[in-house]
Parts: sequence; C-alpha cells; structure tokens
Amino acid sequence: TTFFAMAYIIFTNPSILSDPLYIMNAENADAVKNSVFIATCLAAALGTFLMAFYAKLPFAQAPGMGLNAFFAYTVVLGMGYTFNQALAIVLISGILFIVITAVGLREVIYKAIPKSVRTAISAGIGLFIALIGFLNSGIVVANDSTTVAMVSFTEWNPQTAAAVLTLIGLILMAVLLKLRVKGAILI
Repeated sequence: TTFFAMAYIIFTNPSILSDPLYIMNAENADAVKNSVFIATCLAAALGTFLMAFYAKLPFAQAPGMGLNAFFAYTVVLGMGYTFNQALAIVLISGILFIVITAVGLREVIYKAIPKSVRTAISAGIGLFIALIGFLNSGIVVANDSTTVAMVSFTEWNPQTAAAVLTLIGLILMAVLLKLRVKGAILI
C-alpha cells in the first residue's frame, strides 16, 4: 500500500506543479513536468533511505501534495506570480523555516495554535487534495455560476464514464473498508 501511495505521488506531483504552465500555454511545461517527475523520484528515494539508515525507522518519505497544490494553484495561478518568483519565495521560506526551527521558535508557534485549528488545517488540506482528485477524475467540472459543479450524468461521454468509474471505485473501497478487508484501498 505504501508503494502504491508513493507511486501515486510520483505521477500526481508533476501533474500538479506543471498545471499552471499548461494553463498559461508555456513552452517549457513538458520539460518542467519531466524534471519534477525525476526530482520527486529522487527525493522519495533519498528521504526513504535516510529514514531507514539514519533514523532506523520503517517509514517511506515523499514530497507532500498539499504545499505543491498551494504553490501551483494559489501562488502561481491565483496570485499571478511567475514560476521563478514562486520558486524564490519557496527558497526564502525554506531558509526562514530552518532558522525558526534552529532557534526553537517553531515549537512555540506550534503550541500557540489551538488543537482545533491544527486539525481544521489538516482537514482543509485533505479536502483541497480531494477536490483536485475529483477534478482530475471528472466528477467535478468547471461552472460559470458556482465555480465548480458535478458532472452531468444525463448524457454519456468519456468524461461521464470516467466519473462513473471513479464513483464505483470509491464505493467499492468504502465497502471493503467497512468489511475490514486487508488492502481495501489497494484493491
């Protein structure tokens, strides 16, 4: 199950990070997608090896999708920064994060945030990633009035077929989880 979750990230991460370039019709969108694919593989391998041999823990590590989606859809598309400007912001924020961690400020900030807010942030990121999955599967489509809407099941086309297949998979997964079948999500 861990392998398939990591394999999912290896393919989803490049898609998320190259989406703004495809939307803006940038010439280098394919090159960025390929580069992010390789970088994601290398980062996952390095993180997993460090966990295994340095921390001696059986945890697989890979880049997370929450911040990548924020980078692509909010910073680049929503705020209008160029890809290079957004990457510079990521570099600066990484340096600042290392500094506040080294001086112990990160722990103080973490403890100052109420537990309910920390939980809500995690839930919000999860819902955002679910929305991206629903968009990619065709269940959720663009709508001029409400921004997003469900796909119309009144006419049969490839988008409707993809949405139906996704719904069948989600229902099957829920039933198998309820029956406590081992590997329900993998199946």
